[in-house]
Amino acid sequence: MRTGEAGETLGRYRLVERIGAGGMGEVWKAHDSNLDRTVAIKMLLGGALVDEASLERFRREALTLSRLSHSGIATVFDFDSERGHDFLVMEFVPGGTLESRLRRGPLPLDEVRSVGAAIADALEDAHRQGVLHRDLKPGNVALTMEGRPKILDFGLALLLSGDAITGRLTQAGTVMGSLAYMAPEQLAGEAEDPRTDVTR
Repeated sequence: MRTGEAGETLGRYRLVERIGAGGMGEVWKAHDSNLDRTVAIKMLLGGALVDEASLERFRREALTLSRLSHSGIATVFDFDSERGHDFLVMEFVPGGTLESRLRRGPLPLDEVRSVGAAIADALEDAHRQGVLHRDLKPGNVALTMEGRPKILDFGLALLLSGDAITGRLTQAGTVMGSLAYMAPEQLAGEAEDPRTDVTR
């Protein structure tokens, strides 16, 4: 299983600090030497934990993000492979996640309104572009230093084209997402419904 190391380079990007990790991959703060800017790099771990379906979902996430252009969705800059490992280069959002902010206590009511409205606006734009997120939760929403939300992690997203579903990676009726944040429609296997992006 491959893990990144501080100081390692992936093409023109130098890994600086690991800022997140999960069962399938890591997220790193990194430096883009060509444009002299800080970025976030999401990379899959190698080894038996990553099968072909996981690799395809990761590539699909890059494709999905490249279709979206909204201030409330983290921007994708690049998708590449180095030494046989795929990685996604994204906008670095320095304010932490909504989940980490909520650990410090509830948001004031005016912030609930502004953050909620901004997330809803970003989701509406994604839905107009034919993208369902399907895993919306506080851990997948980053906050800028000014407190503005940016939606992250489109790894479980479903791409729609009109009424036709393109590039399906899961069977109809398959339940995917984070149980505590799933809409009833998602629990019922109706993952093609925009209501799956409405969490409780």
